[in-house]
Amino acid sequence: MAYDFQVTVDSHDPHALADWWADALGWEVEAQDAAFIRSMIEQGHAKEDDTIVHKGALVWKEGAAIRHPEGIERAPRVLFQLVPEGKTVKNRVHLDVRVGADNVKTEVERLVGRGATVLHEGQQGPVHKWVTIADPEGNELCIT
Repeated sequence: MAYDFQVTVDSHDPHALADWWADALGWEVEAQDAAFIRSMIEQGHAKEDDTIVHKGALVWKEGAAIRHPEGIERAPRVLFQLVPEGKTVKNRVHLDVRVGADNVKTEVERLVGRGATVLHEGQQGPVHKWVTIADPEGNELCIT
C-alpha cells in the first residue's frame, strides 16, 4: 500500500518561513479560516494565545502550510510548524529545487536577495551543477 505524505519543517517563525518558501517555489500559502479560529476560541477549544495576526489575518500561531498551485495531487504539502529551539546542525534531509541549468544563477541571486545564504557550489561532471543555500532560518536546500 502506498501512502501520501507532507514535508514538515520546524521553524521559529512558521508564517514568515511559509511566505519565503511559497515565493521561492512559486507556490501558495494555504489560507486559514479566521471565522473557524474565532469559533474555536468562543467554544473554549482554543485560546487567544493560540493565534497571531499575520499580514492582517488571524491565524493559528503553531503553523502555516504551502502547496503547489495545482494542488496536493501535483506535489506534497509543506507544513511549517512552530518549535521553541533554533536550528543547530545540518539537515539530514533537504529539498532539491529544480529550476533548470540556465536558471540556477538567477534563482540563487533572487533567493539571496530574499534572505537566503549561499553555502556551497557543487558540480558533478561537466554539466550537472547545483548551489546549496540556506533559507532565512538556516534550513538547507539545493538549487539545481
